[in-house]
Amino acid sequence: MDFGVPPAVRESIVRVAEREDFGYPYWPGEDPVVEAFEERMAGRHGWRPSPGRTRVFTDLIQILQVMIEHATAPGDGVAIHVPSYPPFLAAVARSGRRIVPLPMLWDETGWGFSAEGLTDRLRAQGCRMVVLVNPHNPTGRVLTRAELSAVAAAAEELDLVVLADEIHADLVYSPHRHVPFASLGADAAARTITATSATKAFNIAGLRCAVAHVGPEHVLESLAAAPLDYFGTPSVLSRVATVAAWREGGAWLDDLLRTLDDNRRTLADWAAASPWDLRHHTPQATYLGWLDFAGTPLGDRSPAAHLERHAGVKLSEGAEFSQHTDVATASFARVNFATSPANLREILSRVSAGLRAAPAA
Repeated sequence: MDFGVPPAVRESIVRVAEREDFGYPYWPGEDPVVEAFEERMAGRHGWRPSPGRTRVFTDLIQILQVMIEHATAPGDGVAIHVPSYPPFLAAVARSGRRIVPLPMLWDETGWGFSAEGLTDRLRAQGCRMVVLVNPHNPTGRVLTRAELSAVAAAAEELDLVVLADEIHADLVYSPHRHVPFASLGADAAARTITATSATKAFNIAGLRCAVAHVGPEHVLESLAAAPLDYFGTPSVLSRVATVAAWREGGAWLDDLLRTLDDNRRTLADWAAASPWDLRHHTPQATYLGWLDFAGTPLGDRSPAAHLERHAGVKLSEGAEFSQHTDVATASFARVNFATSPANLREILSRVSAGLRAAPAA
């Protein structure tokens, strides 16, 4: 994002620097990152994590890679909604597991997925894990309790591990509300690995700190048996910044959400006013817009690459969000609208100009 960090985060880092506290992380008693995570989940999202089941990692990609290795075997199917964050698809593929795509579907009311026959589909594909990105990146959907319950029912019947990436949970716009997957009930809690971080909502991704709450007993035991150095150790700076963000960043986050809310509406108004059929649903969460250029002069001809070359705008290429699958996303591009209103207007103006100048397919 272009918005800096909360004052409390900056001040926490300055205090560490002033006392030159750059040694190995140490604290008496429980890890303060774990304590702050448990407090935040209970206070903001209505879910109370079980004590003793949370581990600190560097980021969500590390968590996914580690959990794939400890919860599945080579050749197993790993189901995930597609389009999906490209590093997640790459992580599954490079681990020797099979990506089982659950296509996100477009209709006039928004993005969703079909729960019909879900259990049979997962069984037929030999799935052992579901990766659930909620809120969803890149579509911005906040999955409802009913949708999550359909996934939970299939996971229970097939005894699957669910890795719930909830890193965008603090970036949900009213009236939508994030429902932690592990909060659905005792069975869901016992099979869910909840992965999250302060990095997205508080703009501290480079500080590298994330947490995983591990519900499945066999995964927790497997992690405990692994060598400690296998996981690495997030730094002092990443830990104090995370704790400050979760405990003291509330007012800053509220201001941020107001700006992002205005920006997502600006993006929606621009798409609706486009002279082309530029498909877009206003995201219910995140600071990301998912745009379909199929009805524009660009069609599916790498719209992000064209706009970077000819309009000076850097979007994320849609095809990357379905790599290693047969889901078609080549006509899409993802835009990050976590910038100033003036910058966003300039971005959209340049995209419009790039589309007008594009040769017809």
